Parts: sequence; structure tokens; C-alpha cells
Amino acid sequence: MKVSEERYSERVYTIREGATLELQCMVTGHPHPQIRWTKTVGGASDRQGDSTLHNETLKITNISRHQGGRYYCKAENGLGSPAIRSIRVDVYYLDEPIITVHQSVGESKEQFYFERTVFLRCVATSHPPVLYSWRRGREALTQGSDAGVEIYEPFFTQGETKILKLKNLRPQDYAGYTCISSVRSVCGIGDKSAHFSLNNRTAPPSVKLLLEDPLVVNPGETITLVCVPSGGDPPPYLEWVRPGGEELPKRSVVNGGTLTIPAVTVDDSGAYSCVASNNVGNPAKKSTTILVRGLRKGRFWITPDPYHNDDNIQIGREVKISCQVEATPPEELQFGWLKNGRPLRSSERMVITHTDTEVSPGTTNLDIIDLKFTDFGTYTCVASLRNGGTPEISIDVNISSTTVPPELSVPRGRSHLVAQEGDTVDLQCLVSGKPKPIILWSRVEESGAAVAAAPVLMPDGSEQTESYDGVLRINNVTRETSGTFRCQTSQYNGFNVKPREALIQLVVQFPPTVEPVYTEIRQALSRAFSLTCQLLRAHPARLLRYEWKLGSRLLTVGQFSEQRDDTSYLVKALNREGYGEYTCDITNEAGAGRCTFLVTGKAYSPEFYYDTVGALWQNRPRVYGFKLQWTQMEPNAVDRILAYRLGIRQMSQSRWWEQEIPMEATIQKGELLTYNLTELIKPESYLVRLTPITRYGEGDATERIITYSAPVNPHLREFQCGFEDEALCLFSQDKTDEFDWTHHSAATRDTKYTPNTGPSADHSGSKQGFYMYIETSRPRLEGDKARLLSPTFNMNSKTSLPSSSSTSSSSSVTYCFAFYYHMYGKHVGALNVFLRQKAQTVTDTSVWSLIGNQRDRWRQAKVNIHPTAAFQIVMEGVRGTGIEGDIAIDDVTIKEGECKDPPPNSEELVKLVS
Repeated sequence: MKVSEERYSERVYTIREGATLELQCMVTGHPHPQIRWTKTVGGASDRQGDSTLHNETLKITNISRHQGGRYYCKAENGLGSPAIRSIRVDVYYLDEPIITVHQSVGESKEQFYFERTVFLRCVATSHPPVLYSWRRGREALTQGSDAGVEIYEPFFTQGETKILKLKNLRPQDYAGYTCISSVRSVCGIGDKSAHFSLNNRTAPPSVKLLLEDPLVVNPGETITLVCVPSGGDPPPYLEWVRPGGEELPKRSVVNGGTLTIPAVTVDDSGAYSCVASNNVGNPAKKSTTILVRGLRKGRFWITPDPYHNDDNIQIGREVKISCQVEATPPEELQFGWLKNGRPLRSSERMVITHTDTEVSPGTTNLDIIDLKFTDFGTYTCVASLRNGGTPEISIDVNISSTTVPPELSVPRGRSHLVAQEGDTVDLQCLVSGKPKPIILWSRVEESGAAVAAAPVLMPDGSEQTESYDGVLRINNVTRETSGTFRCQTSQYNGFNVKPREALIQLVVQFPPTVEPVYTEIRQALSRAFSLTCQLLRAHPARLLRYEWKLGSRLLTVGQFSEQRDDTSYLVKALNREGYGEYTCDITNEAGAGRCTFLVTGKAYSPEFYYDTVGALWQNRPRVYGFKLQWTQMEPNAVDRILAYRLGIRQMSQSRWWEQEIPMEATIQKGELLTYNLTELIKPESYLVRLTPITRYGEGDATERIITYSAPVNPHLREFQCGFEDEALCLFSQDKTDEFDWTHHSAATRDTKYTPNTGPSADHSGSKQGFYMYIETSRPRLEGDKARLLSPTFNMNSKTSLPSSSSTSSSSSVTYCFAFYYHMYGKHVGALNVFLRQKAQTVTDTSVWSLIGNQRDRWRQAKVNIHPTAAFQIVMEGVRGTGIEGDIAIDDVTIKEGECKDPPPNSEELVKLVS
């Protein structure tokens, strides 16, 4: 794809899935555009082009169907609007078709007639839409070819499904069927097929499991799940799956319908399903559950007498001790109680109860009624599983006169903490009580905020964090850590009373965040400019100070008002001492944020122009020349560029040659500058460095490599000549005229130069560039003619300008002849262009003419020519009435095809008199 012109409203590129996509964006423009490829959906293909490349290729290897879509090539160079071209990439694919079979069994009310209908459905995913065909054995089936067969597409499948309906199944319908899917060989994708053999035994699958459900095992055991088909034709395919698409354990081994899991763990618990498929009817599925024995999360709590308001233990009151354990399987859970290490049995005053084993987690309660002094001691609840397989859990609970409910408080002066980013902070809650409960830490949502979609998380990412000593340590606090933290007693492993809680406010201070952190500013001398440092955020945000410096020299200081979030420094007139590094420090208690501005008068780098027409020319047999062209990046940002330092060295050598190219006028943005490099030795390559110079000093330099290439034969589809070489692109002087055209450069004015006439530079604006002109000073007389002849273009020669069809002497091919002319001076005569054809006789036909002063500027002429034989172009300059009548021509081109957008004075004879 060449994104050089928009020929079609919709560009489509088709490619086969798995192939390599290459999209090439061909761009023109100067400075060299940056190229960016983007895609309408997703960013996988979004990448930044390298601005040093003249074209950029987007390459996607092994392209997938999901990477199709519209791709955009965007080129921009800061001048004018970006150029954007797009192309839609269609990825073509065809998956293997799948045949599924469904049977419908229906009976009439009288039950005398039995109808059996079979549907064969063929599905293939493809792009473009797939075309299906069916065969029975070797016989092609089409709609209407068999009264017992219907072929149709359900509307809802959008053409992706083709159904073959066998009505009232007949003996001949028991056969082999083939579904052929095709995308008609687009992108070389061949047809694909699927087969199904239908017989009177065809049936959907069924399976059975050879194991108990649920399967209860001990940790570390190896378990084997066996699934066998119990029906179905063709024989079904078996696979094991877990609910929700969860993967099987990595250690597991699947062999057909057998699933083996060695060294089973608690994480392997859950449901497992065996699925049988044979493409007939719906898949069959049987499931079982694996339970790995285990005990976890042992907890206890003490409940004081619920009939009194006191939250403590008193003699003569009731006390209840509760134990809770999660068990797998829950029905095997059993509890036992000990007092001071001896078994305890249920009695009238010590009542032991258990919750229903189906309630998970299981709980046991010990009610001590009418508490006596002799009841003080250590009570232990022991949880175990009836069938063993896992260690038992023992929980000790002390009941004594010192058993008291918890109290929670924050140490004095610790409820409001101030820290700085990067500090380590300890949040502390003092907790008392016996038994001493676990402390749960959590974040508190800020008041006034909208209801959050999720709770505010702790620094470690959890909703809450446990602490056994009442201390929460936060390392390397950040500004996001600021907020309110809650500590509260856990309802487990302590008194079953309303949780006690306390709040701690943490304020994290951080230095001001500012922008720009660093920026370079290029400024000319004597100009005024302003530097602004923006405050984005800071804590504390009050009493902020700013300090501006140039190097180590203090410029100004001040304090932010509550209404301002930036500070500026104005340089009224930049002098040489004003260049350097400006800094602005904005400070608070936590530190400082710094904006840095490097103010310099360095000129930006020049940008080489790589698309110069006829840049390379042949000087003499052993040397060559090169037209070096460039533009200046942001020339008005700094002082006027006085000159360029040109450095050049042979690539094979290390020595640099340098010279200065003076700039007489102010350079405009986008202006194309030219300098001719001469005396370059064939076939050496050269490294060229260009450095702009202002009164500040040297600016940023740019380098490029000049490479020699053999001269281009002018007899091509496109002939171009800028008259830069001494050979004049094989143009020649007519021997029969009164005088000759002169090869000239404005930089080498001779004694014959006449003011107020002729060009001051070549067409590209270069004083070093060459052009052809007629010198009308004495001894020239009014009416004298100078003729310049182009090379001869042979219509029948292989070296001619080739046409779109073979030509003979009588056929006509259209070419566009174009050139630039400069006709300035009060005595300008005429410029005439002739088409000279060399058939049996030589004929000159006038194709363009212009008379008189056209002012001091270069203008372009274009004209269509229709040669029927070998031809030349004759450029004739006619001397006017006086010496101020020079005429110049430059940049001559001949291209196959008609001229596009010709100027108004082309393709017709024009007479203009100044």
C-alpha cells in the first residue's frame, strides 16, 4: 500500500490468516514527516514511526482474524494539516466444519404412526461467509433433488449454518454424509469438509462414573476418578472439566476417561465433571465432588450472662464458652471438652451442646450455670474428625476472677499523626482485657464522599489486617495512605460483646508537585518572555513559598496566595547574561518541588531535504557535484541565522573540511535553502554536517550522508534536468542560431551582469544553483536568437520515454513538457518553445510562446505535446530592444501522460506585452 494519493473512497487489502501483513506508507513533504500507524479498535498495531525514515512499513507476522480492521497512516511535520490515509484489512480464514446430529421423536395422538426426523447441522466459522454443499456418498444433495431431504439456512445463524433435514427417515438415508465448506478459494484458501456416517444405531452419548459421590479423601492421598461411556454412537469423546472453566490441578494426569490426582490437597476440593460428546444430540455430563478432609479457623468467644447488662464475669451468673471450627466434611466433625486437662461431661450445671453438623462452620457451646469459684480454670474444646486423616484442633479458654472484657484506647497524642512520604509509621491502639482479643485494622471512608463501589483498602491491598499487639506498622508511606484508620476488637478469641473501636487520623505530607519539571526555551536577544511554574498538588497546601534563581543568583522570592496555583517570572529584555538555567523552587514543610527552564539562544537544527530533483550531477570524469538542500527548524525562535558552518569529510577518512555559508536575508519557516557541493571524488561517499550560527553562537547540528551513484540515463519515463552539471543533461546549442544560451549561477556573477534584469537565484532560491539564460548585452542585437536543443527521444527505441502502448510513426503519445522561466527587465524579448520531429523531414511546431517583462520571479509553464516520431524540444530565446532583457530557464521535465493542473499560459500561444 502506497499512501501517496487517495484514488479510492474505500481501500481494502485482503490477506489470509497466518500470513505476514506489510503496509507501507509512502510520504512526501519537508521537513520529513513523522509517521504513525493506528487502528480503529485496540492499540496492538499502534506504533510511532521513526522520523528519520522516508517511508514506514507496518509489519504483522502471523496475522490473526482479530487483527483485521481499518488501519490509518498519519504523517505530520508541523507544516499545514497532517496527511492521513486509511486502508481496511480483511483477514480471510476458514475453520474446519463440524457436523452435529439432532433427532426429533414425535407421535400422533392415535399412536398408529411413528415419525422420526433427523437434522444434520454443518457449522464452519469463516470470513468471507462460507458456502456449504452436502453429499450423500458420492451423490450431491441439493434442495429439490430428493423429496425426503430439505436443505435450508436458519435465519438467526446469518449464513454460518447449513441444515440438512431428513424427513421420515428411510433406509436409503442410512449413509455417509459429507459437508463441504468453501470460501471460493479467496486468498488461496481451499475447501474443507467434515464427514458423518448415519445408521440405525446413531444415538447421543451417555456416561457413568465408577466412584462414590462425594469422594472423601485424606490430604496427601492419590485419587482416581473413572468415567466410562454407557451409550452413544459414534463412540463419544470424554474429557474432565471443572465448573466455571477452572483448570484441572497441574499435577493431574488424564488418560481418556480416567483422571488421576496425586498428593491431593485442600485446594483440589470441589466439583469435577466428565463430559461425553459425539456430535449427536447434546453432550452428556456427570459430576462428582471431591472433599479433602481438614480442620481450620478455630475460634472461641466468651458470652457473659445475657440477662444482665454487665459485660463481665460474676459469681452466681451464667457464662457461655463457644468454640467454632470449619470442617471438611462437616458431618464428620466432633467436639470434646476438657477442664484443666480432664474430660468434661454434660451435666445440669455444665451443659454441652453442638450445632447441627450441616451448619458450617460447626459450633459447640459450654454453658456454665450459676458460676462458682470452683469453676475457675482452663477449659479446652477439642475438634476432630471421626475418621481421622488430619490433626485435631485444641482451643484453651481461661475462666478466672481476672477474666475481664476488653478495653481499647489510643495513647495520648497518637490519635492524629503527621508523617512525610517515605517514612515508616506505627499506628498504635492499646488493648486490655483477658483474654486479650485480636485487633482488626481497617480504613474509614471519608465523610461526605459518595458511596464507594468498593471499600477503601489497607496499604497491603486487603480490606482489613489483623494485629496481635495492637500496632499497625506502615513502611514507606505515600500520599495515598493519608486518611482515617479504625482499630477494633475482634468478636472472636475474646468476649462476645459489642466491639470496641478507636480512630487514628494519619496525615502524610509531601513536597509540592510542579510542572514543567524541565523544559528548554530558545529565545533571541532583546526579547521579552515569561517563565511559569505550575503547582499541581502539595500537602500542606498553605504557607507555600517560591524562589526563582538564575544559576546560583537569587532573582525573587514570595509566598503563594490562596487564589494562585502558579508563579511566573518575566524577563523584559533578554541579554547575554540572561541565558542559563532558571529554577523555581516551591516549598512547604515536606520539601520542595522544582521547575527548571534552560534558556538558550542556540538555533534549532536544520533539516535536510532528501527529495531534491536531480541532486547529483557529473562535473568531470573523476568528480561529481551534489545540490544540498535543507530547511531551518523554527528559524524565528532565536536571533537571525547569519551563516551555516558546513563540515564535510570522506566516509573513509577522519579529517573534516569546514567552510561558512553566509545567509544574507532572514530565513523563513519552510524556506528551502540550497548550496552546491562540488569537486566530490567519484565514487566516494561523504558525511556532511550543517550547523546554524547566530550571534549567540553555534546551534544544533545535523548530519547526512551523500552517496555517489552512476548517472541516470535521461531517456526514461520521466526526464528531469536542473542544469546543475556541465554536461547540461545532454542539452546542446543549435549551431545555426546567432548566439548561445549561457550556463550560469547567481553566486558567480561576471562582468557582463546587468542590474535590473535576470534572476538573483535559481528556481529553488539558491544563489549557488545553476540555470540557463541568454545574455543580451553587446554585441547582441534586437531579434538575435539563441536555441537550446534537448536530447533526441526516439519513439521506437528501448531507450526512449516508454508509452503505455506500442507506438509507430503514425501513432500519437501524449507527454507533459514543463519548465520554469524568468523574464525580468524592460527590454525582455520573447521565449519560444518548439516541438522538433524527425520523420522523413524535420519539422518545428510552435507549442508555447511568451513576450515581454514578467517581473522578477520564476514562473512555471506546462504544455501537452503529441509527438509521432523521434523528437526534440527547442528552447528559443529572442533578444529584445535593449540590454535589460535577460531570459532564464530552469528545471525542465518531460513526463508521460497529460499535464495536471496546467498554468493558464500553457498549451496555447500567448502574447503578452509589458
